Amino acid sequence: MAARDRKQSVDDGAMRALLKRHACPIGYHQLRSRFMGNIATPDMQASPMQEIKRIWNDELPEFEDQKEAEAFFGALLQGMWNGLGAHQKRNDPFKLARVKTAPASYEYLARLAKVRREEIEGFLDGLFAGKGEMDFPESAHKAVGILGELRALFAATEDLATTPPGPADVSSLEQTARHLRELTRISEVEINTIIQSCRKARQQMLETRVMERPDRLH
Repeated sequence: MAARDRKQSVDDGAMRALLKRHACPIGYHQLRSRFMGNIATPDMQASPMQEIKRIWNDELPEFEDQKEAEAFFGALLQGMWNGLGAHQKRNDPFKLARVKTAPASYEYLARLAKVRREEIEGFLDGLFAGKGEMDFPESAHKAVGILGELRALFAATEDLATTPPGPADVSSLEQTARHLRELTRISEVEINTIIQSCRKARQQMLETRVMERPDRLH
């Protein structure tokens, strides 16, 4: 199962409380993956402030005073965003949120599948940065397609577990739980493939811009 993000400089509990206080429309786990997707996006015009505004339905939260605003942006940008940015390094891959293990049951399967579905949706939403389509390097393009298929598998499991067809078969539930954990591992591999592929693409675009920039006149 995925480990907790060691680079996160803001306590999970404090971050969840902050998001609740400012009525964040999505859950902490989904916000985290969405930030990671927007960090990885090849869209050179994307910015964390734009993404934060987009998450809050194109309107920033209202603050009582400047101190509260500074605390909000400090936690999200200096804390969460910068912490996630470290996962662009190959030796520090991004991990999906840890879901507390429990005995196999429809409730547990529904919860696990829902979190994973929302994380993949969040990552892809941030990656596309509000655009309907995006040019990706070949490896990232392939990984995006696989993530879409994984998202569908998690959604199907969530639907099935939410409205079970009959009494639970413990062995079958345990097998499904193992399957979801394996899909989690595969999802992380594909997400990190996208992160690395897009990082290289952005570097190449920046190098091209520098080479094409005319010399300054003195």
